[in-house]
Amino acid sequence: MSLLSIYDKHYKKLLIIPFVLLFLAIIAIANQIVQTGDFVNKGVSIAGGLTITIQGKTTNTVELQAFLKEKFPEADITVRDLKTAGQKTGIIIDASGVESDELINTLEEKLGKLEKQDYTIEEIGSALGQSFFKQALTAVLIAFIFMAIVVFLYFKTLVPSAAVILAAFSDIIITLAIFNLLGLKLSTAGIAAFLMLIGYSVDTDILLSTRVLKRKQGTVFERVCSAAKTGLLMSATTLSALIIALIFAQSEVLKQIMIILLIGLLVDLISTWFQNAGILRWYLEKRHKE
Repeated sequence: MSLLSIYDKHYKKLLIIPFVLLFLAIIAIANQIVQTGDFVNKGVSIAGGLTITIQGKTTNTVELQAFLKEKFPEADITVRDLKTAGQKTGIIIDASGVESDELINTLEEKLGKLEKQDYTIEEIGSALGQSFFKQALTAVLIAFIFMAIVVFLYFKTLVPSAAVILAAFSDIIITLAIFNLLGLKLSTAGIAAFLMLIGYSVDTDILLSTRVLKRKQGTVFERVCSAAKTGLLMSATTLSALIIALIFAQSEVLKQIMIILLIGLLVDLISTWFQNAGILRWYLEKRHKE
């Protein structure tokens, strides 16, 4: 039996996959809340803290991070390389729960004397970070609500509209759960990536629903396959661009955006072509029987 035949005849069983993933993602996020008190790992730009950028010095970042965590066990510290054109040119330390003077003095034990011109310190207050985070979450929520309204106004039917919204919701929740499991920390750029993800995920769902509901040529499955040819090509080109950008991007901001979109688009393949397509086929079959 070919994969296309399995996709055709067992679409109701394939519906289990996205719903199980969504269920596991919700459990993972709930566990994150129980363990940390928040639904996502926050970076310095959101949680507050300081970022020290040291130019002209390189070292083993893993060893340096272990050294700093030993010195400041209560602090949250991340060390990464600063790169220019693929070459290491310095070190970046993100830290919260520690004073800048203490951290600089400790770094000098490992790196040697640091002059004022060797480094820059950027501090973000926790209140400012939390305020921005709340505003950003509100923006994401409003964007999602307006997207849902537009979808309902366009299709004017409950089940197909709800299927599109559910697929977008699944994309965000599952991507967020994977993001947490990878141990990544959300920055302000990451929030922008989740906003972009809403648009990317709805794009293929609208394509699928429009082809299946608005066109009358061929069977429902043939219309799903027609939409899949276009949708999968769109996803493949976007994924290729994201992978190339992720390989060559030097900026941590760009990398986080690419990682979130890459995870989200891979999840969207399941949400769109298993979940949304399955719900649409089931809905149309029941409606034709009536």
